[in-house]
Amino acid sequence: MSSGWGAPDEAPTRLVLLRHGQTPMSVERRFAGRGDIPLTDAGHAQAAAVAHRLASWPIDVVVSSPLARARDTAAHAAEVLGLPVEVDEGFVETDFGDWEGMTFAEARELAPDDVDRWLADTGTGPPGGESFAAVAARVGAARHALVERHRGRTVLVVSHVTPIKIVVQQAMLAPLSALYRMHLDTACLTEVDCFADGPMVVRSLNDTAHLA
Repeated sequence: MSSGWGAPDEAPTRLVLLRHGQTPMSVERRFAGRGDIPLTDAGHAQAAAVAHRLASWPIDVVVSSPLARARDTAAHAAEVLGLPVEVDEGFVETDFGDWEGMTFAEARELAPDDVDRWLADTGTGPPGGESFAAVAARVGAARHALVERHRGRTVLVVSHVTPIKIVVQQAMLAPLSALYRMHLDTACLTEVDCFADGPMVVRSLNDTAHLA
């Protein structure tokens, strides 16, 4: 793998990573993993706003997590761009197991030792759920396959907090614990370039200019 300031060998595959719009769970800051929750009216408005912004971007492909909140956000962009939506299971959110629908405080009250282990070790998942290490392996494989399918193109990927953070973490060659040091708003944009000779470059993070 090359690194540093060397010139890339070809145009990168650009991933435009879009977190889905607002949901009832995001408003209340609850664990929202595999539950198929809808967008709020405000979430649809956010999705329409980002779609309007992306209308002038050179997007070639639209990819979405299979969950409704991501697919509904992707549908707004796909309509404006005149593109179909390709569903990719690899970009689904973390399975939060027994904590699904809970706030962090509720999970800690229910199982403080489990929460402490989860925070201390990215290889430990919530009871009945998925560890961040497992999500990282899944997302890394999905990202690699996506870049192979659409090499040199600009791909809009509509996903969730954890998968988007993981793409950034892997691009930065940061430890997985870096996930705890990132914040992503609903309907934010993050851009990552993936070069054929190995490196990834983060171009932007948590861009919400379209929501101003």
